[in-house]
Amino acid sequence: MADVMAKSEEKGHVFETENVVVQRSPANIIKNVVIVSFGFLLLFTAFQSVSNLQSSINSEQGLGTFSMATIYIALVLSCMFVPTFMIRRLGLKVTLFVSMAMYTPYFAANFYPTWATLIPATIVQGLGGAPLWTAKCAYLTTMANDYAAQTRQKANDVVTRFFGLFFMIFQTAQIWGNLISYYVLRPAGPLANASANIDSCGIAFVTAEEDAENVNLQPPDQGKLYTLMGIYTACAVLAVISMIALLDPLATPPRLLSKRPLSLLVETLKHLRKPYQWAILPLTVYSGVQQAFLIGDFTQASYTTRRFTRCTLVGGMQEAYVSCALGIPYVGFIMITFGLADAVFSMVFGAVIKYVGRIPIFILGAAANVAIVVVLCVWKPTPDDFYVFFLIAGFWGLGDAVWQTQVNAFYGTVFADDEEAAFANYRMWESLGFIIAFVIQKLLPISHKIVVVMAFLISGMIGYLAIEIHIKVKKHGKLVVTGSS
Repeated sequence: MADVMAKSEEKGHVFETENVVVQRSPANIIKNVVIVSFGFLLLFTAFQSVSNLQSSINSEQGLGTFSMATIYIALVLSCMFVPTFMIRRLGLKVTLFVSMAMYTPYFAANFYPTWATLIPATIVQGLGGAPLWTAKCAYLTTMANDYAAQTRQKANDVVTRFFGLFFMIFQTAQIWGNLISYYVLRPAGPLANASANIDSCGIAFVTAEEDAENVNLQPPDQGKLYTLMGIYTACAVLAVISMIALLDPLATPPRLLSKRPLSLLVETLKHLRKPYQWAILPLTVYSGVQQAFLIGDFTQASYTTRRFTRCTLVGGMQEAYVSCALGIPYVGFIMITFGLADAVFSMVFGAVIKYVGRIPIFILGAAANVAIVVVLCVWKPTPDDFYVFFLIAGFWGLGDAVWQTQVNAFYGTVFADDEEAAFANYRMWESLGFIIAFVIQKLLPISHKIVVVMAFLISGMIGYLAIEIHIKVKKHGKLVVTGSS
């Protein structure tokens, strides 16, 4: 203890853990932010890549898509009850460790994916998702506020930069995970299979008989899938180890220690009284919808919905782009571009926001997504247009970088006085977006789903811009506000 207290003379902030006082210098803070970021990188290198392939490799009776929906249903429930309970009892570091460990059964279940193995594993993973992200957000925000105090910078700017750094590292998970996927599943033959029927790919509706003729949609060799899942499971285990072995403990914020287990549920519901939360809600849902649309429709193999839609879409199936036109092994290859663009723009936006502000960045993200939707509506995917797949993925990465970094930071800034309930709402409503997209995936044709996606984007941008205008009006004292926003 004497040695620890002696270090308190060094420049930096002092944090209390359960039994010791630990010195945090600015360099130490950055180190811990990087460790958290790389832990998430390892975990989501596995998770995001398996998610990209799930609807293709486990398409029988819709197991893959249903398992993805189950994850986010469990995540919504977890948002209500689990984060405060775990963080209050375990602290931020151990919560990160335990929550990551709850992801590992999902990868193990994919060695033998059945309804009896995969669905329970997805429930466990979903329950671990909310405390994982809540603890991460609290950890980064606390570190950012302390770093800002020590370096005499604006807290909002540092929070944005820390989230930008996190997501720059985190979003490369799409690169490494999909690079692994392509390397393991890569075909030995030419790009286009001469026997593949790609006439049904894209926006057009097709029949189940046409789907059966497309050999691009045949699952990869079982041995290759075992190799792939083994690599992903190892990544998840390394992520868990990094949290417990490398990450420094951080004192649980007093506001969390004083909360009862169900307090976050109450606070989450009370948070909905705030007009700003309702205004940003559609854009938060859109963040989930657009991610699910990407991994469920742009990359998905066509799939018969006969068992699920009965009279509505008897004999029908959904169209797709990458798997349908190129083949399942190319899902990972195309998604590398998405991950690269996502990572680069996450860092770029974090750096330039102090010069241009939030509004231009949000508008740029929305414009990129609208451009993609227009292309998806008019473009007929074929192997000859190989570069177009990369352009779509790259622009989608740009848009996703906006929603992932800036919406996260926006919550941390606008709701700084109630960040736990705010981040719980963020994760809950984003998860609802995933659920909506995965549920309608087997019920609606691509054209109708695009309408749903655009409806959330347009309403979300209207709500976001309304908040920005309201903030500026309040700042200049031209509006008298009653009640909390």
